[in-house]
Amino acid sequence: MQVAQEPRELATNPFPGSAPIPNGAAIPPGPLRVVVNNGGPHSLANPSGITAERAGLSPLDARSPRTKQKRNKPTLSCLECVERKTKCDRARPCIACVKRQSSCQYSPIANLIASADHKTGRDSQARFVTKPLSKIRKTSTASSTTTITSPVTDNGWTTIENRAHRKSMSSNGSSPYLLSNVPYSQSSPSNVFGIGSQHPFSNYWTCQGGLPEVISVMPSKEQADILIARYFEAVDPVYPFIHRRSFYADYERFWSVSLEERGNTDASFVALHYAMYALGTQFMPFPSYEERSQTAEFYCSAANQALRVYSYLNRTSMRAIQAMLLMAYFLMNDNHASDAYAWAGIHLRQAYAMRLHRDPDIVTPDASVLEKQQRRKLWQAVFHHDTFLTVLLKLPPTATHSDVPVESLADEHELSLDGLDTCLDTHSRVENLMSINVIAPQACEPLRPALPHHIVDPATMKSDVAFMRSMWHLGNLVQENFSSPSSLSLPLANSPRHKDSLVLAFKRLYKSFPAHLTTLDHTILQQQAAQHPRATRQNLFLTSNYYHCLMLLHAAENEPAGVEANIKSALEAAHEAIWAFFKLWALYESEAGVWWVFQHRAFEEALLIAHLLAVPPPMPMPMPQGVGVGEGGVGVGFDAVYVQAKEDVARMLEIMDRNFRYGGSLEMHRTRKEVLKEAFERIVI
Repeated sequence: MQVAQEPRELATNPFPGSAPIPNGAAIPPGPLRVVVNNGGPHSLANPSGITAERAGLSPLDARSPRTKQKRNKPTLSCLECVERKTKCDRARPCIACVKRQSSCQYSPIANLIASADHKTGRDSQARFVTKPLSKIRKTSTASSTTTITSPVTDNGWTTIENRAHRKSMSSNGSSPYLLSNVPYSQSSPSNVFGIGSQHPFSNYWTCQGGLPEVISVMPSKEQADILIARYFEAVDPVYPFIHRRSFYADYERFWSVSLEERGNTDASFVALHYAMYALGTQFMPFPSYEERSQTAEFYCSAANQALRVYSYLNRTSMRAIQAMLLMAYFLMNDNHASDAYAWAGIHLRQAYAMRLHRDPDIVTPDASVLEKQQRRKLWQAVFHHDTFLTVLLKLPPTATHSDVPVESLADEHELSLDGLDTCLDTHSRVENLMSINVIAPQACEPLRPALPHHIVDPATMKSDVAFMRSMWHLGNLVQENFSSPSSLSLPLANSPRHKDSLVLAFKRLYKSFPAHLTTLDHTILQQQAAQHPRATRQNLFLTSNYYHCLMLLHAAENEPAGVEANIKSALEAAHEAIWAFFKLWALYESEAGVWWVFQHRAFEEALLIAHLLAVPPPMPMPMPQGVGVGEGGVGVGFDAVYVQAKEDVARMLEIMDRNFRYGGSLEMHRTRKEVLKEAFERIVI
């Protein structure tokens, strides 16, 4: 994504024939901003850019103090920056006012000029930021002196007690729904999100063991086959960035050689092995949650050790980034969201270093069609992980710069056989120049004959690419309109019209997705699960992500700008979002109990529903025939949407009571349940 250049001004008089700028005129301090077609602001030796001769003054007049004269050009900077004499980028609000948390207002003529520029399209590339709510800021200061009664922060959403007032507890450094029990006040190091306090990778390794030590603890070939098959069954459908045919070719070659020869294998591929074993183990049935967790954590520790042998901080490859990305998902499922977020920062920077964010037709024109396609798919996976994780954590997105066209992830590229007979990442490696791979590159071996489970049929390949394109388009919309403003605790909409346009943009995008990815009927999904389980999993993940964001958008408020929450629409979107989790639970219960992202979205949806239902609807509805009677025998009727929403929260609580499938007796799950029960008791429906 290219960052738009802001309009820049010359400090000299822009209006020919008008009076010259006097020496005493107010000129914003700082580097001179020069009007150029490309490039940024440049600091010059003379910051003002004006000499006495150019200003029409004699040297004596230039030295003598003069009374300030009125500027002969309109003031386009905000009033606060003019008063403080600070640099203003003229956004609405400007970044300076955002940082100092002050009111950002412009003169009528400045607003008129900005409006004219917007209509003519001259600022179509400009940066606009939603104005922060002063009420949020004030409440934040006041709340720091009060007693915290709930372990969940509010992040500007409707509070249970009074929907007209909000509070922000972002000062504690935690994400609001990751359930840090108290704000941090101590100066000692603290966990970022309040969960997963132990180091994620236990140390089983010696200093001199190297890669042979890591390989020596691999499971048997029969066990490895089961774990890899489970990975491709449960994980690959929703994150299909590994090319199965080329992976299995390398996999079978690895197991066909002797143990001594395996020690010469690329360490990044060994790391990928173990990362897939770890995720496959998470989705295997075990007698207890603890036993499954310990086994999976051992495999992930081995993956980490293989990456250390590989020197993953100063070199990288597609195999290494694939392994690191899978390890990030493993850490999230293993109750280490803090570690997953930090770990993702490494593989994202390595993806940038390998230029995955660039169009492969530009940066690797000589690469095969297969390698180019794998670069696109891996960047989409990195982008997807970063975008939707930051939505949940309310933190800034990082995968923000890319020129890879979404539509370049095309069917014909996926179906092409060009590149199957070459090394997959020949052009996609960042190597230490003294490494053996640079000094003596290894020749690629021809592919072995494929077994039936090594091959993906063309229909499935096309379906996978359609799913990835859909998630990519959705991610672009979410990153711009959710991740960035949420990370600064800014409202999502700066006017009712802006909110309506965002809702329309999301709905228009959803209608463009393939029909099999947008089916909501449970009966149809049950039939599809029997015939096309892969497409069913993709449908549920897309539905969950889309309706979760639509729910947040409908619930968004911005009181100073007149933006109100659409409670009924928010409840309807929340119903579809949380029912995606219920459907996953009904169709694939063991998988629903593992996916942290799915569980956490469902928890947020249930909690927001409970918050919204804590305030009575504005107008009571006539009670339908057969509905219960309130206190004193008086009929109390509510819209079916409200009744349905309460049932959704009750169903979520019922699922959370199933200890093993939903995460055992982990503290985070117990805290989630306690928080949701407390919110459920305050529902007035």
